[in-house]
Amino acid sequence: MLFTYEGQRVPPATFRIFTQMGWYQLSTADLFEQKNVVVFAVPGAFTCPYSPIQLLGYNQYADVFRANGVHEILCIAVNDPFSLAAWAQEEKAHQVRFIPDVNGDFTRQMGMLVNLSNKGMGQRSWRYSMLVNDGMIEKMFIERDGFETMPVVSNAETMLNYINPEAEKPEQTAVLMQMWRTVLSV
Repeated sequence: MLFTYEGQRVPPATFRIFTQMGWYQLSTADLFEQKNVVVFAVPGAFTCPYSPIQLLGYNQYADVFRANGVHEILCIAVNDPFSLAAWAQEEKAHQVRFIPDVNGDFTRQMGMLVNLSNKGMGQRSWRYSMLVNDGMIEKMFIERDGFETMPVVSNAETMLNYINPEAEKPEQTAVLMQMWRTVLSV
């Protein structure tokens, strides 16, 4: 049973990140303390067609989120850092920071870990988004149908409408065209 953690602190977890400088550890405190962060979770990198659509929305709306007080946009997936980096590069998603939850520790604590072994994918994340202010979960949007349908509530537009319904959004046609190209390339 999935439930929201609104009003609670983000559970403590440590993520192993790889950069050109090598391996380092990043805690939830590093990611969420003293800032406003939008997080969205996908089942995994390259999980088409819906994860790229969700990612492209957040990437396209990044400047609008920042203009409305969001310091950072994170994509968390139960994946290794190499797969996430390759996916970020392929999607040209330079406005989003990718966080690998390799063993699903954070996702499990969030109550969002789902077993997709019957689909050959192992343990993965349920599709959701959340707004975190100084380590506290203010709002969560959890997809009722999980991961195999178009993101209806965990998408960028829903989150932006929650933060500021009056926010000026990017030209919708450009966003939809980019998403449509992604679907066609799958």
